[in-house]
Amino acid sequence: MPLGAAGAQFRVSVDDGTFVTTSGLREFGSTDPVPADGRFRIACITKVFVSVVLLQLKAEGKLDLDATVSSILPDLLPEHGDRVTVRNLMQHTSGLFNHADSFQRPGERFQRDRYNHYDAADLVAVAAARPLNFEPGTTFEYSNTNYIALGLLIKAITGRSYAEEIRERVIEPLGLTGTSLPGDDPTIQGPHARGYMQIGGESVDVTEMNPSEACSAGEMLSTTADLDAFLVALMGGRLLGPAEFAEMKTTVPPEWVPLPMSNGYGLGFMPLETACGLSLWGHGGGIPGYATFIGATLDGRRRLIASITLDIDPDDFSGTFEDGVVAALNAAAECLL
Repeated sequence: MPLGAAGAQFRVSVDDGTFVTTSGLREFGSTDPVPADGRFRIACITKVFVSVVLLQLKAEGKLDLDATVSSILPDLLPEHGDRVTVRNLMQHTSGLFNHADSFQRPGERFQRDRYNHYDAADLVAVAAARPLNFEPGTTFEYSNTNYIALGLLIKAITGRSYAEEIRERVIEPLGLTGTSLPGDDPTIQGPHARGYMQIGGESVDVTEMNPSEACSAGEMLSTTADLDAFLVALMGGRLLGPAEFAEMKTTVPPEWVPLPMSNGYGLGFMPLETACGLSLWGHGGGIPGYATFIGATLDGRRRLIASITLDIDPDDFSGTFEDGVVAALNAAAECLL
C-alpha cells in the first residue's frame, strides 16, 4: 500500500446497514489479507472510554469535574494540583508537560524498551516535576499525561483501577467481546493484522509491546464492530444521561485545537469536519504500528470506524502520511451521505 500503510480495515454504517472493507496484508511475507474482524490497538480512542467512566461518576455524585486534582489525590501533582481541575485534564487544557516528549522516542528506543512495564504514577511524575506549559484553562495542548492522571483519579475515587471500571461499566454491559485492556500483556489475542515501523531503513514488526507505556491514555484493544457498537450506545444515551453527554460535547474554542479534521475538543470527544461537509463526533489515535479513527453523527445513524496498520518512520507520521490518512477518512465519509 502507498504512503507507509501495511493494511487497513474500514467499517461504514448507516443505521443498521454496514459495509466493511479491507486492504493490504495481514502480515508481511504472507498473502493473507487483513482480517475484517481483526483486533487492533485503538490508541488514543481509549480516552473516550475513560471519559465515559468519569462522566458516569459525575452522574453518580462521586465526582465534580471542576474539583482540583489536589482535592482528590493530593500527592499526584504536588506543585500544580491546586490549579489543575479534572475538567482541565479531560479537555487537555491543564498545561501539563507531555511526559512522552521526554523519553518515548520511537525507533531504536522502542526496540530497546518495548516490553518494559511502566507505572502510571511514575509517568505522571515526569510531567509533575516540570513547570506548567501554560496557565490551566487558557489554551489547549494535547498531552497523554492528562489521561494517565485521570486513570489514577478513577482509582482514588472508586478504589478500583480504570481498567476494572471500563470493563464493568462499558465492555460487559455492551457485550464488547473483542475489546480488552491488556495491562502488561504485549500480545494481541485473536485475529489481527501486524503493525510495522521503519527502523534503520527496515520494516520492523512492532505489533507486540507492553501497553502500560500508554495505559489509560491509549492501551486498549478492540475491533471495528465493537467500536461501532460503542458509538451507537454512546450516541443513543445508553452510557451517559443528557446532562453528562452535553458536558462531553462542550468544547474549547476550535482555533485552540490544531488536530486534523478537528473543530474543537470536548471531554475526551471532539467534533470532526469532513471534506464532504458531514459533521461527526469521535476521536483518532496513533501508537506504534497502528493509526485509528472513530466518528459518528450525533444521532448515531452514520458511523465510520477505521484501523490502519503502519509501516512508516515514526518521525514521518505528520505531513504526507497524515494527509493520506485524512484523505482516506474523507473518502470513506462520502459513503455516509
